[in-house]
Amino acid sequence: MDVRTGAALAFRLLGIMMFACSAGDVSASTHEDAAPPCPAAAWAMADGTTLDIAPGDHGTLRWRRPDGTTGVLKPRGRGRWTSTYGWTGRPDGHHVVLRDCGRAGIRFDGTRGRRIPLVQTDTRFQGSGVELAGRLTLPPGDARVPLVVLVHGAEHSSALHDYSLQREFASHGIGVFAYDKRGTGASGGRYTQDYLTLAVDAIHAMHEAKRLAGARAGRVGYQGGSQGGWVVPLAARIEPVDFAIVSFGLAVSPLEEDREAVAFDLERAGFDADAQAKAMTISDAAIAIVESDFTEGYDRLEALKKQYANEPWFTSVRGNITGYLLAATPEVARRDLRALVAGIPVRYDPMPVLHNLDVPQLWVLGGQDRDAPPFETRRRLAALQAEGRPITIAVFPNADHGIVEFETKPDGERVSTRRAAGYFDLMVAYIQGKALQAAYGTAELAPARG
Repeated sequence: MDVRTGAALAFRLLGIMMFACSAGDVSASTHEDAAPPCPAAAWAMADGTTLDIAPGDHGTLRWRRPDGTTGVLKPRGRGRWTSTYGWTGRPDGHHVVLRDCGRAGIRFDGTRGRRIPLVQTDTRFQGSGVELAGRLTLPPGDARVPLVVLVHGAEHSSALHDYSLQREFASHGIGVFAYDKRGTGASGGRYTQDYLTLAVDAIHAMHEAKRLAGARAGRVGYQGGSQGGWVVPLAARIEPVDFAIVSFGLAVSPLEEDREAVAFDLERAGFDADAQAKAMTISDAAIAIVESDFTEGYDRLEALKKQYANEPWFTSVRGNITGYLLAATPEVARRDLRALVAGIPVRYDPMPVLHNLDVPQLWVLGGQDRDAPPFETRRRLAALQAEGRPITIAVFPNADHGIVEFETKPDGERVSTRRAAGYFDLMVAYIQGKALQAAYGTAELAPARG
């Protein structure tokens, strides 16, 4: 087995539930060092486009455009910044002038822009037994607007700090409510992955969003990424809303997700069904450890590692939970992994909720999603469509988790380059209740029937 650090695999594990970029479009960068050089802001450009700029790592900024392009801005002095492509670190030729944090405006490749005066209201509200921190962001003016609540994935970081969609949607005439999930950011309570608890928190967030928006609130709904794909339908089933968007989420259990991820990794590496079947025994052993609360099952996993160690496919077994347990010692697994997956219901079946959900839903999937492979989910969603459920399916064939496109390095690892073209426009149209176009970028679109 190739040597991989626990930290890297912990990151991949969290990716199954939403720790990649775009979660509600979570930033792919963290904010652990250097004070932010400028606060996050949205800009209206002279060419009619919009631009979002927010703090990144180590004194950098990250810019995003609705077409999916993005990059990191590094300071060059006197208010000048140069950009690198996506998350690659390569120069992309873009230049920005942002003096005094843009108080006199901005220039992006010579195109001038002005700050959009979004209306933001910070709040604290009661979730299910805990106090949560939230923020309502509205477009300027007093017009009635659609309202979307961003439901987090499994990240431990602050949605209020990281979620760029709160400004991006608001820049396009949509009211947005973001909040730090319990146990993260400025919110109270203990971190959990109990979907019912999180769904009830989301309902409380919806109530607070509508209270703050008042007469400006039009149609209301949710957008949730990754783990939010289990939480959003449950919240909408308990208390119906006007729409629900699931981005890179799943209609299978976390256990089935791990098995699909293992199989997809082996398939991409060129191994056949026989190798995949053997790998499934490893996944089963890993899940058994999780279900025992990390108290037993290690002997079975160790025996399988020895049995298959010399098989050519063995080093390609990654998955999500499985990959971490393969690389970690029992001591490390008990100490670290238990905390990462605290409360996760590995056999949670989302289908009973989806079979009985009449809220219109948009499901956006990545055709190359390694962390949440879409294949069985897409089949199940198509079956629900045939039953008459109001589901629209969009698959971006070249997108990984987060609906981001990528480059593949010589060692097989991926580097994100951009959000898939059309993804943002599709969500905006759905939230606004508009008739959908025939195409959004490369998306394979299967509209709801009827």
